Amino acid sequence: MTDKTDDYGGLKLAVLISGSGSNLQALIDANLPITYVLSNRKAAYGLERAAKASIPTDVFSLFAYNKANPGKTREDYDTALAERILAQKPDLVVLAGFMHILSESFLNPFAAANVRILNLHPALPGEFDGAHAIDRAYDAYKQGLITRTGCMIHEVVKEVDRGQPLLIKEVPFQEGDSLADIEERIHQVEHVIIVEATKQALQTLKEQKVGQA
Repeated sequence: MTDKTDDYGGLKLAVLISGSGSNLQALIDANLPITYVLSNRKAAYGLERAAKASIPTDVFSLFAYNKANPGKTREDYDTALAERILAQKPDLVVLAGFMHILSESFLNPFAAANVRILNLHPALPGEFDGAHAIDRAYDAYKQGLITRTGCMIHEVVKEVDRGQPLLIKEVPFQEGDSLADIEERIHQVEHVIIVEATKQALQTLKEQKVGQA
């Protein structure tokens, strides 16, 4: 495998997934320096995508953690999850469809290590935070409440989907749209902005690294 970190000054990118990994695939196809992929679901197809690209993978689920550690809390899991990821020494973490709300037990160690965490969310800032955002936006469209939705890449903070946006892209509804139609168009846009925002973040880190040299 070609060491893609060379193109980014040795920077390392960790990607967290839960499902099919189509956004992970966009990052892989963009030749970004992904050195670690973690899923909280062992059946996630994204793990196969990473393996095909010779990227090291890991599985660490809340269910398995609780089963192996009776009496432990969700916050304990988040602490262990953070330790597991930080052990890989990433310079940037991207949540690409990672279906787990992260607590301060996870976020604080990354803040202390000065490692940024970015998240992809299929809604516009302040609209449809949390799960099932596309479904809820589609329902609002059918009720005549909105004419567009969108997606964004944002910094991760303890308030779900409320971090500072890096990139925002509106996706208009079209007459006769089904839920599947708008889902497909949003996913197409997601594949573009997740790459663009990640490249921007890596470039910023690279410039900072050069400035500190």
